[in-house]
This record gives sequence, C-alpha cells and structure tokens, in this order.
Amino acid sequence: MHELLICLIEQALYFDNCNNLHLSGTRHLNSARNHISIHDSTNTKFFNVTITAPQDSPNTDGIDISQSSYILIQNSIIATGDDCVAINNGTSNINITGVTCGPGHGISVGSLGAKGSYAVVEQVHVYNCTFKGSDNGMRIKTWPGGFGYARKISFEHIILEDTKNPIIIDQNYVDKLDEDNNNNQRSAVQISGVTYRYVKGTSDSKTAIILNCRGKVGCTDIIMDAINITYASSGSATQSSCSDAHGEAFSTSPYVSCLSQ
Repeated sequence: MHELLICLIEQALYFDNCNNLHLSGTRHLNSARNHISIHDSTNTKFFNVTITAPQDSPNTDGIDISQSSYILIQNSIIATGDDCVAINNGTSNINITGVTCGPGHGISVGSLGAKGSYAVVEQVHVYNCTFKGSDNGMRIKTWPGGFGYARKISFEHIILEDTKNPIIIDQNYVDKLDEDNNNNQRSAVQISGVTYRYVKGTSDSKTAIILNCRGKVGCTDIIMDAINITYASSGSATQSSCSDAHGEAFSTSPYVSCLSQ
C-alpha cells in the first residue's frame, strides 16, 4: 500500500546527510513549501513518487536538491505551484528520467549566484520526461553578479504539452525588488555544455526558445538537435529569442539565430 503524506508544515520532508537512501511509492500532498528537500547527500534514489499541490500555491517545489551528488529521480509525477525539481548549488551527477512535470515551473537548474555568490552545478541529465501545462519546461537561471558555473547539462527525449516556456536559459534572473542593482552587474555564473536533443511538442507561448545570456560571459557550447516545437493554439510555427549564446543547432524549429546552423 502506498503511503499518503499530508503535509501541513513548511519543507515537509527534509533529508540531510543521507547517503544510499531509497524512497519509493510515496505520495505527497499540499506542503506549505518544499515537498521534499535533500541536502549534503549522495547516492540517493527516488522511484514512483507522486507530489501534488495547487497550481497557484507559491514556493511549493516538488524536489529540491542542494550540495548533493549521484541523485536519481525516476518514474514520478510532480504537479505543483513551483519547480517540479530544483537543482541548486553544489550538485553534480543528477539523473532525472521518466518524470511527468506539470503544472509547475519545470525542471530548473538554479537559481544560482544570488547576491554575488559562487555556485556550481554539473552533470545534470534529464531524459524521457514530459511537461504538461507547466509555466516552464527546461530552465537554467542565474543571477547577474554571481560566479561559478553550470555545465554539462542535457535534456533528451522530451515531450511538451502546452508548455509556456519550453526551453529557457536566463543569465539575468533577478528579484524584482533588486532589479536595478543586479542589472548593473557584469559578472555571471558561466553556462556551458548544454544539450537539447529530441524535443517535440507544443508551446503555450509563441516564443518557445529563450536564450537570455549575458554580454561578455554569454552561454557557450549550446547544442540543439532534432527540436520541433509548434504553437499550441494554432499548430503554427513558433519563434525564438536569443542573445549572447553560442553553439550549434541541427534540425531545430524554431530557428535560433545566434546558434550556427
């Protein structure tokens, strides 16, 4: 019998320094904030987990990962008001496969580098996942003024169903209360080695790909291959928005102007 966890407190389930942990078959409902958080842990596996919260519930992330490595999330359903999975500073070797996400804010790397901090994330691999009606799909977000890197990240065999921002990299992610100060910062967390391959489906917005990278830092080694995203409302072609990103695109629709074709 599956266990039902009814969550009435903040950060309902928190794992700290838990190595070789396996969590399987649990259901998590309506946490006040994060449903599951994992910190300073390694070799942790989540299987067949179901996480549910209202679409308009703020900060109700499904699974938050920080300062951890060798994490597997597999065959799970996450429908919340915030990130389905949030991959934060100090994480590496994260594998997410067979996850259905939506509603929510997608599978997010970051945000990284807030208030000039140093942050690192690498070796994140998202495979065979579906986004249904989520506000974002595959997202990487970093603050102006931060340092460090997010690298060796891949999204492959992805299905989109009415996803608002299917592919988005944002090196200018800011808190609205501190927008002017952050936009004047010249440094940024370096984003490199990001691959999108075999992505298809529908976007709920006309602009399906956003690469909002930052000046001299930019985003490098961005690869798009076999991408086909159409506009959900009409089935017509979508478009992209692209600044200071560098890499290559193959068989990609919409056309991405700053990637060599």
